[in-house]
Amino acid sequence: MTALDPVQDGSPAMNSGDAYTPGSARIFRLFGWTVLAIMTAFLINNYLTYWQNLPGVQPIYGGVANGSMSIIWSWFQLAIYAGLILWGFAYVMRSDRTLREDSARISNINAFLIRAAFFAVLIVGLVDAAISFLRVEGFLANVVGEQLAEDLGKSRFRGAYVHMPLIGLSVVIAAFTRTLGFTWLALLVVIAELMIVIGRFVFSYEQAFLADLVRFWYAALFLFASAYTLLEEGHVRVDVFYAGMSTKTKGYVNAFGSVVLGMTLCTVILFIGMGGKQNIINSPILTYEVTQAGFGLYVKYLMAGFLGVFAVTMLIQFVSYFLDAIADIRGEPGGRDHSSSAAH
Repeated sequence: MTALDPVQDGSPAMNSGDAYTPGSARIFRLFGWTVLAIMTAFLINNYLTYWQNLPGVQPIYGGVANGSMSIIWSWFQLAIYAGLILWGFAYVMRSDRTLREDSARISNINAFLIRAAFFAVLIVGLVDAAISFLRVEGFLANVVGEQLAEDLGKSRFRGAYVHMPLIGLSVVIAAFTRTLGFTWLALLVVIAELMIVIGRFVFSYEQAFLADLVRFWYAALFLFASAYTLLEEGHVRVDVFYAGMSTKTKGYVNAFGSVVLGMTLCTVILFIGMGGKQNIINSPILTYEVTQAGFGLYVKYLMAGFLGVFAVTMLIQFVSYFLDAIADIRGEPGGRDHSSSAAH
């Protein structure tokens, strides 16, 4: 069958011809991987600047420079952007993946990040709740000793020596499992809320850490599941017109929305939240901020980080969505709307 031969439904074949070769899709792949490279470089430089006290790239463009080493470090941080962009360019040019293959690969990377975040909030929530329970009931010193019990009452100590290792463990767990577990997290939110109700009305027992645990898990459920819901087409869509569009027209709508609405929103969140030391995401994390409630969970700073996780995972998923939309526009096989007709 040639590119002009009709298929059984009378439409031209969409799986052959120069227009659909991997080489002709490289410009779109370059755009997608460049966006991801810049995002990754931004996050790396955010850590180097605000956690390791490097100068950032501002001294290169007239910002305050504290000596010659400051300029050298600034150029190094700028080189991170250039290096990652060049890596993305090299990856695209030396590989012949299709748009849908790249889209699937990016979604798989995103799924790994979401799994790691899920296990992190699950494990950190359970461990922090156990510590808070032992503290409020006066049992913690008997379990871990006076000095460690005192240290665990400090947010910087608990964050650095309890939460961070548990987050690292979550990344390892995420590498060996393929479940995202949002159903279980939703169930745990219900169980935690049920414990509050039973404790309050049956045993007259109520503690701040229980309410904190519900908020911690519910916020994670809402923000972490957004990218996965986008992948599964689960978001509510005003589709009065969209539902009746052709696959190609839907591709145009999705590509435009992914870039102009989706990627732009995520970029704004990252820039506003992490553009400076006192910004709304960086500031709570850098200070290990906690709530004012006595003996509550020490996870408020992590909840500020949830916004960053949301923006990063949604941006990654929008790149994947964009590539899939372009594949729809080009008529490449394998799409959800026309996979059945492509099988002919």
